[in-house]
Amino acid sequence: MAKAGSWPQSGVVVADGGGTSAVWGECKGSGSKPYLAAAHLDGDGGPAYKCSCPSRKFPCKHVLALLSLWSQDTVAEREDRPEWVTTWLSGRVARQERASGAAAAAPVDPDRAAATLRAREKTVAAGLEELRLWLHDQVDGGLAEVPKLGYGHWDRMAKRLVDAKAGGAASLVTQLPQNGGADRWPDRLLERLGMLHLLTDAYLAGEDGDPRFRAVLRSRVGIPTRSEEVLASGERVRDTWRVLGHRDAITPDRMRGRRQWLHGASTGRLALSLTFAPPTQTPDSAFRPGTEFEGELAFHPDGRRAVRAGQGTEGPALPPPGGGIDQALDSFAEALAEDPWLEAWPVVLENAVPARAEGWHLADPTGASLPLNQGELWRLLAATGGRPTTIAAEWSPGTGLSPMTLWDADGKAVAL
Repeated sequence: MAKAGSWPQSGVVVADGGGTSAVWGECKGSGSKPYLAAAHLDGDGGPAYKCSCPSRKFPCKHVLALLSLWSQDTVAEREDRPEWVTTWLSGRVARQERASGAAAAAPVDPDRAAATLRAREKTVAAGLEELRLWLHDQVDGGLAEVPKLGYGHWDRMAKRLVDAKAGGAASLVTQLPQNGGADRWPDRLLERLGMLHLLTDAYLAGEDGDPRFRAVLRSRVGIPTRSEEVLASGERVRDTWRVLGHRDAITPDRMRGRRQWLHGASTGRLALSLTFAPPTQTPDSAFRPGTEFEGELAFHPDGRRAVRAGQGTEGPALPPPGGGIDQALDSFAEALAEDPWLEAWPVVLENAVPARAEGWHLADPTGASLPLNQGELWRLLAATGGRPTTIAAEWSPGTGLSPMTLWDADGKAVAL
């Protein structure tokens, strides 16, 4: 489809300050009507896409073909454009203005926010009391009958937790190994039941203890902190933040989530930017891999998640400082002590090479290694050619190392 002949109509929309604002086109399809495709390139939160085709992939092949033609300078600037393009772009601008206006016009009331939090915590506590009894029942009854229970057994508990506004705990219940059959499923089930019990007991223990750990508990059971509250009262940290990379995942409620990890050059602090989008859309990216952002981040009460606070300067970044396998595992252990339910953590490995030994691993110069997520193997080999390189990856004991970004011999970042 990336051929000029497939696009009888196409054009580039020029921004007020010059440069491309959007690219649009009408692609000939199998039907009588063309597919209407467009990409908005300078909107807040990164590019946005539109196409009238029924594809569930986003961006679809028509948008990708249109962008390919544009990147080859084969789509010309046009002052005139179809009404559907004008309507779509105007709607996007209006929504962005409404969102920014609502954020500016709705200052956070600390007293009201505190009262809302107390009311929700009371409701959540009642749901977790019921969850604790349910967990005891599962262990008392034994695990041998689990494969016969069916999904309804687990879904009923999850729905009660949703009603109690403990959506995070409900998601953990739905992720329990439910039907057996897989290798060592009783071990995994018992481990996850134990982690749920730990979360329940820790939350119901009350307000005593470290405030940051209490914030971790709120987050894990499903009590959110709005970005407006974080920007109003969260800890502000100014630094040069190197973007280590991102990972995408589908949440239990079928939303698309994106985790972006950043590293403070001066403070050495790690920060997590979380964004979500409906299944047919791509989550916004506040930062680009391989770049650095000099400015402020506002941190959530858990001390890990952060949102961008105000403007800053961006530019290409040097490779981040890293280490070997031992340093990576030490970093993960420290993070796990603060959040025992942590499933993934960013690590930076220097002079890492793919190695094969009962499966593929990433090895450091000492010979120590960690297993590699097999789904990432071929892209990594294609990008490195098997040569040592600096790699930023997510480490998860369950899935292994999932590379996010690597830096080649010239210090150029390659997003994986």
